[in-house]
Amino acid sequence: MTELPKTFDPAEIESRWYSHWEEKGLFAPERPGADPWTLVNPPPNVTGSLHIGHALDNTLQDVLVRHARLKGKDARWVVGTDHAGIATQMVVERQLNAKQQKRTDFTREEFVAKVWEWKEESGGEITQQLRRLGCSMDWANERFTMDEGFSKAVLKVFVELYNTRKPDGSSLIYRDKRLVNWDPGLGTAISDLEVETVEVKGNFWHLRYPLEDNSGFIQVATTRPETMLADMAVAVHPGDERYAALVGRQVRLPITGRLIPIIPDEHADPELGSGAVKITPGHDFNDFEVGRRAGIEARDMLNMLDAKARITQTSDGLIPEELLGLDRFEARKLVVERLKAEGFLVPYVDKEGAEHDSEPRTIQTPYGDRSNVVIEPWLTDQWYVDAATLAKPAIEAVRSGATRIVPKSWEKTYFNWMENIQPWCVSRQLWWGHRIPAWFGPAKRGAGLSYFEADAPFEIFVGETWEDIQGQAAETYGCDPTMIVEEGSFQEAAESNDSRDLHADRIFLWRDTDVLDTWFSSALWPFATMGWPDEIPSPLRGEGGRGEVGRGAEAPAAGTAPLPTHSPEGRGLLGGRYPNDVLISGFDILFFWDARMMMQGLHFMKEVPFKTLYLHGLVRAADGQKMSKSKGNVVNPLGLIDRYGADALRFFMAAMESQGRDIKMDERRIEGYRNFATKLWNAARFAQSNGIGASTTPHAPAADLAVNRWIIAETIATVQALDLALADLRFDEAANTIYQFTWSRFCDWYLELIKPVLQFDVDVDKAEPTANAIETRQVAGWVLDQILIMLHPFMPFITEELWSKMGARKRELIVADWPVTDAQALDPEAAREIDWLIRLVSEIRAARTELNVPPAARLPLYVRDQSSETGDRLVRQRQVIARLARVDFGQEETFEGGALQVVVEEATFVLPLGGVVDLEAERTRLSKAIAAAEKERDGLAGRLGNPSFVERAKPEAVEKARADHAEKAAEAERLAAALARLG
Repeated sequence: MTELPKTFDPAEIESRWYSHWEEKGLFAPERPGADPWTLVNPPPNVTGSLHIGHALDNTLQDVLVRHARLKGKDARWVVGTDHAGIATQMVVERQLNAKQQKRTDFTREEFVAKVWEWKEESGGEITQQLRRLGCSMDWANERFTMDEGFSKAVLKVFVELYNTRKPDGSSLIYRDKRLVNWDPGLGTAISDLEVETVEVKGNFWHLRYPLEDNSGFIQVATTRPETMLADMAVAVHPGDERYAALVGRQVRLPITGRLIPIIPDEHADPELGSGAVKITPGHDFNDFEVGRRAGIEARDMLNMLDAKARITQTSDGLIPEELLGLDRFEARKLVVERLKAEGFLVPYVDKEGAEHDSEPRTIQTPYGDRSNVVIEPWLTDQWYVDAATLAKPAIEAVRSGATRIVPKSWEKTYFNWMENIQPWCVSRQLWWGHRIPAWFGPAKRGAGLSYFEADAPFEIFVGETWEDIQGQAAETYGCDPTMIVEEGSFQEAAESNDSRDLHADRIFLWRDTDVLDTWFSSALWPFATMGWPDEIPSPLRGEGGRGEVGRGAEAPAAGTAPLPTHSPEGRGLLGGRYPNDVLISGFDILFFWDARMMMQGLHFMKEVPFKTLYLHGLVRAADGQKMSKSKGNVVNPLGLIDRYGADALRFFMAAMESQGRDIKMDERRIEGYRNFATKLWNAARFAQSNGIGASTTPHAPAADLAVNRWIIAETIATVQALDLALADLRFDEAANTIYQFTWSRFCDWYLELIKPVLQFDVDVDKAEPTANAIETRQVAGWVLDQILIMLHPFMPFITEELWSKMGARKRELIVADWPVTDAQALDPEAAREIDWLIRLVSEIRAARTELNVPPAARLPLYVRDQSSETGDRLVRQRQVIARLARVDFGQEETFEGGALQVVVEEATFVLPLGGVVDLEAERTRLSKAIAAAEKERDGLAGRLGNPSFVERAKPEAVEKARADHAEKAAEAERLAAALARLG
């Protein structure tokens, strides 16, 4: 046993123990024959830093993996980082800009090399921060989504999806022209997750579109008047009688003079505005669908913007010259000016009768979360995954229970999205990422000669290697593979192929310049991290060489071989690591990541990727608002760790995580859990000072004393409740279970109840400890050990430190054995006696406090109407009651005056107060306090009974009023009981 310092210092303990665990490989101990248990960490961006959401997510995961490890399972927590295409490329480009350089100053290969250099030098800061949180991840097998092995999996998935044909002959991956969220600042398509919708003060412009014969006009409204340059129709509702005669006629657009039809479509709402809607299918998602329903092919939809959101000429050449090349917002001003000058702008009349060019409105405007540029729906050629086909098995997997979603309430959202899923755009216009393994070549026309034409459809070839591509192209063009040559770009290939006889000369192909969306690669995380698709996986980090789609790094250290794809013991897919046992993620990536893992896992592994999907909420500011940098309410978890320690922050996260609810940040609670750690520390110091040390057995010691039989039973009941709560993923219930047992049952009561036994522990005749003292020390040491083990998943650092200091151990706590639960150790008789004892002492203490009895005063105690059972208990617990309640047992009631009375079960316990308390003054004080509490109670009740207050006040104000009412009602009741006790 090593004496504990008086002061608990989290910082010193945390750094020392984490290094020890990692250096000894204790996060993934060798456990041959043990049941595999696997959890994969949502890979954070390699550019990222730990935020409060990460702290929640990773705490919950660590609780589960540490629990599984203690249960003896072969538990692995797979860790890695995502290459974060957009974010990482932005970081490196900013560094170049600081040196007066830009990306295009370099070749693609040179720029990618610079990204790798940045990654080696600066990337992955978040992995160090996860260590500070105490995450017991399998760092020896850390993954990166651009690792050579992982890149191989990405290539295989893309190629196989492209080569998988549906009954209609289409592929599961295909190239199509559709609208995407286009970020003009970054010059790439982005996902919905990367779009932030912001309320901005904008305008509504009302426009007149004249009928072709100038017999009238139709009025429309828009927040983006510049898009009228690419309008292709005006839609009215089929049932809107106002426009029935106009359907099928044409209007002539102002400025461009383009003739466009008036079409019927239910997208037009007769109740909104004029009921007529301008349709710009190339620049609005709703309009795109309207255009397709009207029979307009995507290739024929007009595009009026370039990649930088500048006005470009449409295919019909009708946009005036002076608008070309203007930024969209500059063009907006000029378009409005021309519409007004030509009489096509309808003025807005305000309440005072004044006219304005536009109507002020608050507009929901999409911004790129990284570029902070307004996002533009843009018509472009991209690669898409047929998500609707892949979603069907994923829907059935949840319906059948193969994967359960917790909380179950999220199932409805999951089904609704999956059943209405849209094609998934997986291409991005970046240089950093998994480059799409597709090459293009000149169109092949029948059996005759083929010529390159820039506007003709291209032949597409998809393969994992250049040799695959050469073979496919040679077969298509009917030539020898050596004739197939790769050019560096479309422009170079165009020049080389121009007007050449493809049978007489070489055929030049060019590779797609796009890379894959990072969600595409991270969707493979549950199985690609395990070495798939190799039967004997290559090392988890590459073995040298830097390729276009992946780059090697150092091989794993000795003893950290990759997980096998197939277990020789027949443990199942990927060595029993697939399906993963559970996935924990925020609800906000249910569709972007979780659902896509379901789709890819079922398609390639023919099995769900995880058995359980747990979706946690958001961590919000103390006032319930969403955290954001703009609001200045973001909380840095590393700062909280500096102030209170990682254990306190982790316990807060677990204790506040209630299924289906967001967490409100409350630093006072974190401070409270730091105090909880200190209380445990002091309890261990008390144990050491009283000769209580490490237990030598995992089983409960034999016990005769009721207090020891009681605490053993309480311990076992706590283990059972904790296991059940964790099995149900009720983190708050699990944390509260161990908290209440440790603080209340063990520290507050058991250690107090055994002090008399330890105080009088020497048998005077034999000059050695009594049997009761020996038994109590053994039981107390065993219970403290069980607490450390149960608390370890939540508070790993302090528990490991105390475990090491309480006595000699065979191994560290992180790889100890979970407590053994023996139902035979449950002792109802002992439980009844100690619960009775606790109630009695608590009632006397509370009554003394309410009646202002001085803490040091010892009161005589008389007992009335006691049963024989109570009498026996009083004999056994006499010393404890006298010490804890500060009473002296009397024989006969000989007192006069008022007395404090407490009733516990059938007996009445009387404590005379004469000479200790001024009874009349106390009655007066209590009466006034009761009246004040009742007045406040009734006032709050009146406010809560007022419908106007309940309906109009802020929810937090109503909630506070209810809490205050309950508090005052309880206070009045408690004080009235105290007054009644005076007799």
